[in-house]
Amino acid sequence: MTRGSFLKTGVKKGLIKMSGYGKWVAGRTTKWITLLIWIVLVGILTVLWPSVNSQVLNNAQNLPETAQSVRAAAVAEQEFPSGSGVPALLVWHREGGLSEEDLVHIIAVYGKLEQQPLPHQNYVPPLGQLPPQALQASLSEDRSTLVTPVLFDKAADSDQLGEAITEMKSVISKETGNDPAAAKVDGSELSLRVSGPVGISIDATGLFKDADVSLLIATVVLVLVFLLLIYRSPILALIPLIAVGFAYGVTSPLLGLMAREGWITVDSQAVSIMTVLLFGAGTDYCLFLISRFRQMLKVEENKGRALLSAITHSSGAIAMSGFTVVLALFALLLAKYGAYHRFAIPFSVSILIMGIASLTLVPALLAIFGRMSFFPFVPRTPQMEAERARAKGKPAPKPKTRKKGIGGLVVSRPWTIVAVTIIGLGILASFSSGIKFTYDILSSFPEDMESRQGFDLIGTQFSPGELAPAKLIIDTQGQVSGEDFKSVLGGISYIDTVSDPQQGAVNKDIVGFDIEFKSNPYSLEAMSHIPALLKTAEQALAESGLDHAEDSVWISGQTATQYDTKELGERDTDLIIPVVIGMITLLLLIYLRSVTATVYLVATVILSFFSALGLGWIIIHYVLGADAIQGSIPLYSFVFLVALGEDYNIFMISNIWKKRKRMPLKQAIAEGVNETGSVITSAGLILAGTFAVLASLPIQVLVQFGIITAIGVLLDTFIVRPFLVPAITVLFGRLAFWPGKHQELEKPLPASADEHY
Repeated sequence: MTRGSFLKTGVKKGLIKMSGYGKWVAGRTTKWITLLIWIVLVGILTVLWPSVNSQVLNNAQNLPETAQSVRAAAVAEQEFPSGSGVPALLVWHREGGLSEEDLVHIIAVYGKLEQQPLPHQNYVPPLGQLPPQALQASLSEDRSTLVTPVLFDKAADSDQLGEAITEMKSVISKETGNDPAAAKVDGSELSLRVSGPVGISIDATGLFKDADVSLLIATVVLVLVFLLLIYRSPILALIPLIAVGFAYGVTSPLLGLMAREGWITVDSQAVSIMTVLLFGAGTDYCLFLISRFRQMLKVEENKGRALLSAITHSSGAIAMSGFTVVLALFALLLAKYGAYHRFAIPFSVSILIMGIASLTLVPALLAIFGRMSFFPFVPRTPQMEAERARAKGKPAPKPKTRKKGIGGLVVSRPWTIVAVTIIGLGILASFSSGIKFTYDILSSFPEDMESRQGFDLIGTQFSPGELAPAKLIIDTQGQVSGEDFKSVLGGISYIDTVSDPQQGAVNKDIVGFDIEFKSNPYSLEAMSHIPALLKTAEQALAESGLDHAEDSVWISGQTATQYDTKELGERDTDLIIPVVIGMITLLLLIYLRSVTATVYLVATVILSFFSALGLGWIIIHYVLGADAIQGSIPLYSFVFLVALGEDYNIFMISNIWKKRKRMPLKQAIAEGVNETGSVITSAGLILAGTFAVLASLPIQVLVQFGIITAIGVLLDTFIVRPFLVPAITVLFGRLAFWPGKHQELEKPLPASADEHY
């Protein structure tokens, strides 16, 4: 049997076994119907429902009502309403010392804020009624810096706070006759920097808003360039981008509706990463089908039959890959920490819709463009190439000889490959044990960001704890004096200052203390003091004979919130990682029907994840100089890398599984590795590139996430998938299919039979 007739027979047999799905979405007439449905769907949803960006909420609560810091905040709001707002810390500074005129201006500004409050202003201290000499006692030691607060409503979001601060700066500019907010902090002019929780919130939101457009442009350009370099076809480069655009056109209003109705909450960070995920994973799914279509066009003259065969052979792996990612992302719904929980629906819905687009819209577009999708390098059968050459008066091109490729190397040296890759990945993974974590959001900001500059001034001129004091609230039940408690607190080594006791507005037995730690209130060191401080206060109450002392002490403030964030984040990580592993294991068992293969596929991806963490830490810490990475990164990276890493394994292994039914296992592995090599390499480069785009943003948490995730994708693409997994499969041999049955031909296929792969 000749090479062409053999493959044509295989194509026809594949079509006979088809369920008809391909004809429904990419048939002669149905391809236009499919395209029309998507156009109408996007148009209707865009008109009827709001976009997801219009429903973004950036001040959504991350901690549950049961969290200690949340309960403490509720008590503080009831008992100490004048200090229950969210503080903006105004950091006034002049090199060489603030002048008396500067202090007069500051007093005048606060007088105006008392008379004409800013939008959402909750409280300002009565500084407008003080003489300049009274403020001098609050100056830093070198008299160059003064910190004054303005409190705002907790219900105000970042945009509303930003508008209020802008209005405040306008008031200050009119009063001083200059623009202190624009003055350099190291200059001789009066400068102003807004820091504290309000300033940090405004800057964080602004960073993501500014990042959205640049991130989208950079991602589109990167994907387009990669596709042009890989396929050298302008039409083919646009097809995945069109599919992603349509998927986003459906995803955005669908998520917008959910957010408007209150079913979900979305923030700027989720939308930014969702966009990257759509382009990266979406392009991968498109390439899986495009690659198979290109292969079939080399052996089948009829473009329709070639496309239908490509759909038949690749749709199962695409659907399984997408379903794996969707379920892994859905696992984030188990999180109690709000930011993790809010990611689940946007990410999973976007991938689900992108998967549907890859299985419907992309086949329709390929059916419409046909072979011209690959112009100017159009794939043709040998007969078509020969006829084309004859028409030009040229000799028929000689068939290309098949190269041994990576597959041949893997089959011939499996023990060497397994040993080298496991040792190499293991060494990288060992560095992950030395990673240090931080929950300090300020460390994610650029050094020239306003709130960070303000914090640096506070840390230099005063105690860093002044940036965000903690509030210790105690129900004394009338049996312990506030002054006694102040004496106890003042003797604690990690506390810098303690305010005088404040009496509760509703319950007179409740007293409150504003406490400033000696260390950065966002640092792990300060956070570690929260349980110790609670225990100290509870013991003092218990020694006074009070019952249920543990229910009579609360700590509110940013440090307490960050401590609860850390504890809840670790709880979510410990829960979600095993759940994701379990779900992916179950899906692979169902799909592959092999316990052995499932175990080593999951194990290799986990090894790859820890290797990515280790190599990422080497780059972030030893090369970029960061002292720690954000505490949320391991969970985010794990969910993405394990789910997306299994995509490539599924695509390659499913190919090997199909081939081993008609050829010896080693030949199936070699052919499967070589066949999927180019498409997975292309997909991996694009996916890694889209995540690497995050590293170009001025937000350290996204830089670190982008680096680690991109490294993980590259390790999967160039080490785990082409070398480690197939080498392990060779070593297991028939056991790789256990307990499933292994079917094998008695004789290998002719060498020319699978040359097209």
